[in-house]
Amino acid sequence: MSKQDYYDLLEITKGADGDEIKKSYRKLAMQYHPDRNPDDKAAEQKFKDISEAYEILKDDQKRSAYDQFGHAAFEQGGPGGMGGGFGGPGGPGGPGFAGGGFADIFEEMFGGGFAQRGGPQQQQSGRGSDLRFNMTITLEDAFGGKNSEVRVPTSVECDTCHGSGAKPGTEPVACATCGGHGVVRSQQGFFTVERTCPSCHGQGKVIKETCSNCSGQGRVAKEKTLNVNIPAGVEEGTRIRLSGEGEAGLRGAPAGDLYIFIAIQPHRMFHRHGADIHMRVPVPMTTAALGGHIEVPTVDGARARINIPAGTQPGQQFRLKSKGMSVLRAKSRGDMFVELQVETPVNLTKKQKEHLESLQAAGVEDKKHSPESGGFFSKVKDLWEDLKE
Repeated sequence: MSKQDYYDLLEITKGADGDEIKKSYRKLAMQYHPDRNPDDKAAEQKFKDISEAYEILKDDQKRSAYDQFGHAAFEQGGPGGMGGGFGGPGGPGGPGFAGGGFADIFEEMFGGGFAQRGGPQQQQSGRGSDLRFNMTITLEDAFGGKNSEVRVPTSVECDTCHGSGAKPGTEPVACATCGGHGVVRSQQGFFTVERTCPSCHGQGKVIKETCSNCSGQGRVAKEKTLNVNIPAGVEEGTRIRLSGEGEAGLRGAPAGDLYIFIAIQPHRMFHRHGADIHMRVPVPMTTAALGGHIEVPTVDGARARINIPAGTQPGQQFRLKSKGMSVLRAKSRGDMFVELQVETPVNLTKKQKEHLESLQAAGVEDKKHSPESGGFFSKVKDLWEDLKE
């Protein structure tokens, strides 16, 4: 079957410049990429064909040879001087191929370097999966830190075969299909395609007699108990990584990691903002008017005394320096801010009401004694007068 013309494959003319070639390839590569066309063999072949065409036409020397000799320029011993065929130096699949074709286009299309998903190294490694554990702690625990014991359902190394997967007294042997490489290579046009070895599933070794305890996996399901150190000052969403405490690897491969994600319970009195603590405290109207003092709890379990000056207004804040949260990996602490909420008395007796009425009659609500309300209603009065004009 004759190969399709490279220019036709990329839907360009012979006079197209480098930018046109790249633009057309990007468009077609996005359209026919296997990730966007799963299980579509026709799209997969089309993607390979246009990638092959781009690899030749983007290179001035290869393009010149193709224009002169056609596809024969790249066949074994062809007249174009590109001998060595598939995988030859500078040709597709050869030593010079890593930086071209897929890499330079995909980096632009998908942002960042091009990496083969599930490549040979990853497939052969058999590294255990990373695990996530969500831990909820109190605000007091976040302040002081704590050591906590967690139980994690996971996979651990098999005690019978010590992770090899082979029956005790035997050893895995090199896979005859891939020669111990874990991958098999096949030639498709200008491309060498690497696939996970179907015999050893990328391990490079096969087990003649499997361990009866783990069925050849080298690991068994088990609940693991771990001690986790929660440092003082952790915040909501803090992630703690325990290296090698994830799922055991397949047949002795490295274990994954365990990630502890911290959530902090809402506190019934304190509100945290970074390293600072905020708190609202109700005080009687008389205390705000005449002055006095109150004691408030702090996050470290102690008490702090606040002196309230006479005439304190609702919403006024008092700052208690270094009475807030611990700062992660530091000896300092944040501050504590106490906001006063002046409480209006309710359920007054007849005598109490009479006392308040006498205060009202004495002018306690005029501008001198209530400057904010007096000033506000003066502005309202002026506004009404302006509206009448």
